[in-house]
Amino acid sequence: MTTARAAFALDRPTIRTRSQRPELRPQKQRRGPMNTPQILSVGVLASMMLLFIWGKFRYDLVAVIALLAALAVGVVKPKDAFGGFSDDIVIIVGSALVLSGAVQRSGVIERAMQVLQRRVTRIRSQLLLLCASVGFASALVKNIGALAMMMPVAFQMSKRSNTAPAVFLMPMAFASLLGGLITLIGTSPNIIVSRVREEMTGHPFGMFDYAPVGLGLTLVGLIFLRFGYRLLPRDRRAMPTLGEAMDIQDYVTEAEIPAGSPAVDEMVAEFRERHDHEVTVTAILRAGIRSTPFPDTTLMPEDLLILSGAPDALERVIAIDGLTLEGQDRGRPEGATGEVGVLEAVIGTDSPLSGRTAGRLGLHERFGVNLIAVSRQGERLARRLGEIMLKPGDVIVLQGPLELLFERLSELGCLPLAERTLRLGSARKGLLPLAILAAAMVATATGYVPVAIAFFAAAGLTVLLGALPVREVYNHVEWPILVMLGALIPVSDSLRTTGVTTLIGDWLGQVAATLPPWGAVALILAAAMAVTPFLNNAATVLVMAPIAATFAGQLGYRPEAFLMATAVGAGCDFLTPIGHQCNTLVMGPGGYRFGDYARLGAPLSLLVLAVGTPLILWSWPVH
Repeated sequence: MTTARAAFALDRPTIRTRSQRPELRPQKQRRGPMNTPQILSVGVLASMMLLFIWGKFRYDLVAVIALLAALAVGVVKPKDAFGGFSDDIVIIVGSALVLSGAVQRSGVIERAMQVLQRRVTRIRSQLLLLCASVGFASALVKNIGALAMMMPVAFQMSKRSNTAPAVFLMPMAFASLLGGLITLIGTSPNIIVSRVREEMTGHPFGMFDYAPVGLGLTLVGLIFLRFGYRLLPRDRRAMPTLGEAMDIQDYVTEAEIPAGSPAVDEMVAEFRERHDHEVTVTAILRAGIRSTPFPDTTLMPEDLLILSGAPDALERVIAIDGLTLEGQDRGRPEGATGEVGVLEAVIGTDSPLSGRTAGRLGLHERFGVNLIAVSRQGERLARRLGEIMLKPGDVIVLQGPLELLFERLSELGCLPLAERTLRLGSARKGLLPLAILAAAMVATATGYVPVAIAFFAAAGLTVLLGALPVREVYNHVEWPILVMLGALIPVSDSLRTTGVTTLIGDWLGQVAATLPPWGAVALILAAAMAVTPFLNNAATVLVMAPIAATFAGQLGYRPEAFLMATAVGAGCDFLTPIGHQCNTLVMGPGGYRFGDYARLGAPLSLLVLAVGTPLILWSWPVH
């Protein structure tokens, strides 16, 4: 779990010299039994875990209960109670969710993966593709950035294969953690451990010194995730919004084919095949003459297509083929300066639209809004939008300045549907959000900018530059996740402030002294994996690395294997959603419960322990 001090260490780890660190000196006396504050701290944490596993209460409520209990028994001071809400991890997770929403809205990754998506149709193959992409990207960029970049692709694949996003998201998060082990810059523990080795031996770990261990674990982990995803419950889904519950899937719109579009000289059947039959061409208007879209009809420049399909599918087709949506080039009404957006509404019984067409009513000229799509229950519409005789109960999509849309709805006698994000008819910024995200990841990878600052600035830029409308920003933030993090940070930090972590370190020192080399390395690896859910990964390294170095010195071994075990264990939290921001990031969108992580993560943790120990000893002999 991240703390404010640990978050600072995440970006500028301060490693004191060996003589200044009492942890590096062998402990010559055993500590006494646990004192009352330590017992209370462990008790609060243990009770919280039981509540999480029980699942009776929502995770953010459990976190609030734990914070109140820690305050009541005195292991968290009142002045520290709300410090967690200002912690870096809260900013990182919230900003990453905004960035992920901006990338998803741009559609760039969708188009880049389109060819692979059509060829990779089986769930296990899709899962392997997503996990491998995230895992190997995490070796070069911050793992949370790689995960945020690929989450929109996972949502798209899950929709195409009619699979819950939960099947993909947690394995992707775990793959991002494994991929971060491959290089020095993949994850912060690697950098801190490298500094410790430099102080002890004069030689830090290099960029690819981690690769033999990290690459081996990543490949083994990918194979496990390809088959192990079945351990996840199949009924996990994010809480649907009211807008999703009222999802309307059969809209009709019209768009013109410009010269140079991929659709030019393509037959209708080929057009539909290329777009995975997601949309239907219901009519073609050529030089004002309507024609039936037979499968072998060839599309030509300036053809006007009447398209039918779901809003997202229509938007993708229009964006990929560069089609000109009806009404998108019309000027905004005089005096309107705000953002142009879209809104779904249903036509009421007393609406002036009832029994009339948009063309006859002069919708744009009189009201300053464009009709860009219509849906009618139980009927497929094939006429031009301006020629459709509208009826009460029709669902329409209107485009115009947001400052006018709600006012015009009242005049038109239409009722707005529950808010649902539509990209059809919205401005897109293409590569801009991806470029902003890439710049943030490069800035953090090079160490010039702290992670929290880089991600927060990137999220702000996406909004300022119009890549994500302000009205959509707060819809992408998982507020229960942020509340859980803010409440639990001071609770988990009580383990450090009461001295529980020091007691654990002493106990490990006593046990490891009696073990063979492989047993001592495995113990350090297991201990780091057990501690990191409660401290953050950087804090785990700062606590465990000196202990690991002490083990090596006491046993007469070289320190590299023990330091590597510390880095691997600190980077592999597969048991909880609270130990690493990647796990936290997918909890809300995947609809996971606290106990779901251990179902997939416990076997993966044992696999890392079983495979990682011999890999470490093979790469870094203790003699």
